[in-house]
Amino acid sequence: MPDIMKAILLVAGLLAANLLGAAPAAAQTYDPRYPVCIEVYSIDGSTIDCSFATIAQCAATASGQSARCYANPYAMQNRQTGPGPSPPRRNR
Repeated sequence: MPDIMKAILLVAGLLAANLLGAAPAAAQTYDPRYPVCIEVYSIDGSTIDCSFATIAQCAATASGQSARCYANPYAMQNRQTGPGPSPPRRNR
């Protein structure tokens, strides 16, 4: 077998091994666009979902489950803490 064919087969084999061995990426748990999260507890552990606009919306979802609602700790980073800067005053 010519050297070029060996090189092509080697590269193809390495590529295939890399694709088959790649693990899926985990989704981001805390979505900063939503201010409320729910943590649902099960026998297998717990899951967190931050896709609620209000505590009431989350509480309706949590009803009847082993779950708790709480403020998204990362949502506050995108909000301004007070009013923005006032416009400059003009002298008359």
